[in-house]
Amino acid sequence: MNDMNNPRLQHGGTFLGFILGLVVGLALALGVAMYVTKVPTPFSNKNQVRTPDQDAVESEKNKDWNPNGVLQPKAPASAPLDAAVTPAPVPASTPVPAEAARKEVKPAVSADPLGDLAKSKTAGADAAEPFQYFVQVGAYRSQAEADGQKAKMALMGLDAKVSEREQAGRTVYRVRLGPFDDKAAAERLRSRLEGAQIENTIVRIQR
Repeated sequence: MNDMNNPRLQHGGTFLGFILGLVVGLALALGVAMYVTKVPTPFSNKNQVRTPDQDAVESEKNKDWNPNGVLQPKAPASAPLDAAVTPAPVPASTPVPAEAARKEVKPAVSADPLGDLAKSKTAGADAAEPFQYFVQVGAYRSQAEADGQKAKMALMGLDAKVSEREQAGRTVYRVRLGPFDDKAAAERLRSRLEGAQIENTIVRIQR
C-alpha cells in the first residue's frame, strides 16, 4: 500500500511509458516511410527526366496511332479468288491443207514489159486528169506575126509552137505553150507571163 502511494515509483513508470511510446511511434513512422518509397504514386513520375531513348521508343509507338481510328469502319476483307473459274482455252489455228500450201501464185509474164509500164502510167494519168492544158499567148492572121511571138517566148526560155486553124473561113495562126498534164502547172506559167505583161489564156483539150 505504501509502494503505490510512493511518488518516485509513479514518476519512473510514467517516464518508461513515454520512452516506449516514442520507440513504437518511430518504428511505425519508419515502416510507413519504407512502404511509401517502394510503392509508386501517380504523381511521383511527374518531375522525372526522360532519356532520348525513352522518347524515341514512345514516338515509335505513337507513329501510327490514329485518334479517329475507332470512328472509321474496318476495310472489308478481300474476296477469295474463285478456284473453279478457269481461263477459256485458246482455239488452235486451223491447219492449212498441204495441197493449198504447195500452190504458188505466179505473176503473169508479159512479152513487152516496157510497153505495159507505159500503158499503166498513161492509164493512171488519164484516171487522174482527163484533160490536157495549153497556155495560148496569141492568135494571128499571118505566119510572120506568129513566128515573132514564138521568138519572143524563146527569149524567155519557153518553147512555143505555132498551129494553124480555120476560123470563120480564115486561117488563124495560134501560138501555144504546153501541153501540161495538170492545170496547176499551166496556172503557174500563166502567172509568169502576166508578170511580163504578156496576154495569155488557158485552153483545155480532151485527151
